[in-house]
Amino acid sequence: MPKIQVNEIELFYEIKGTGEPLLLIAGFMCDRSYWSLLLPYLVSQYQVIRFDNRGIGQTSAPDSLYSIQQMANDTAVLLDILGLNQVHVAGHSMGGQIAQELAISYPQKVKSLILFSSLTKGNERFNSIIKAWGDITAKLDLNLYEQLILPWIFTDDFYSIPGMVDQLIEWAINYPYAPKAHGLYHQSRAIINHDATSRIKYINCPTLVMVGKQDILTPVKFSEQLAQGIPLAELIVIEHGGHGFLIESTEVIAKAILKFLGKFQ
Repeated sequence: MPKIQVNEIELFYEIKGTGEPLLLIAGFMCDRSYWSLLLPYLVSQYQVIRFDNRGIGQTSAPDSLYSIQQMANDTAVLLDILGLNQVHVAGHSMGGQIAQELAISYPQKVKSLILFSSLTKGNERFNSIIKAWGDITAKLDLNLYEQLILPWIFTDDFYSIPGMVDQLIEWAINYPYAPKAHGLYHQSRAIINHDATSRIKYINCPTLVMVGKQDILTPVKFSEQLAQGIPLAELIVIEHGGHGFLIESTEVIAKAILKFLGKFQ
C-alpha cells in the first residue's frame, strides 16, 4: 500500500474502484478502515480514495499540535500528488470538519460534499467529552477505552445484538495499527479548537448533510446548523442510527450516497 510525503509526514492512502473520484475522510480515532462496510457499495461506480489522517493508522503521528486546517492541507496535497483536480468528498465527524475546511480553502477541488454526523463547532458538552477522550488515552488500555467510548457511538438496538459490541472491541484490540495515545490527544485538541461557523457560507458546492436521529455525540441540531449555513445543502436525518450509523445502517447510508452522487453523472 502506498505512502507519500505530505507536509513533513508520511501519509498512507489506498485507491479502489473506477469512475469519478470519491474521497473519504475518517473521523476522530478512526483510520481508513472505518469505511470498510460502505466500500463494496461504492467501488463499482466510483474511484474511492481512502487515507489515514495524521495521528492515526499507518500515517505518521507527530507529537505536536494538530489543527483541522492542517489536516485539510494534508488532504489537498494528497489530491495534488494523485493528480486529482476535482473530487466528491465525504467526511464523518472530525472528517466532516476536515471536509468543510477543504471545501472552504480549496473550493476548486471539491465537486460535491457529504457531511456525516459532523459540526461547525462543538458546544461545551461536546468539547468536554472530546477533551476527556483525548486526556484518558494514555491512562487506559484499549479495551477499557473502547468500553467507555462505544456507548456514545452506537444505539440501544446495536447494543442489544448479542456479541456485537464484544466483537468490535476484540477487533480494535487485535487491529495491527492501533492508535497512539499522543496522536489521539492531538486530534482531540484539533476538534475542540476548530470553528467554521462563520465560514461555511463560503462552501459553494452541492452538499448532503446526514445524521442519525439517535446521535447523542453530534446531535441533530449540529447537522441542522450545517444545513442552514451552507447555501446548497440538504439535510437527511436517519431514523435508526446514532453517531456510528455508517456501521449500524450501512445499506441505508450507501443508498443515500449513491442517490446524491447520481445527480452529477
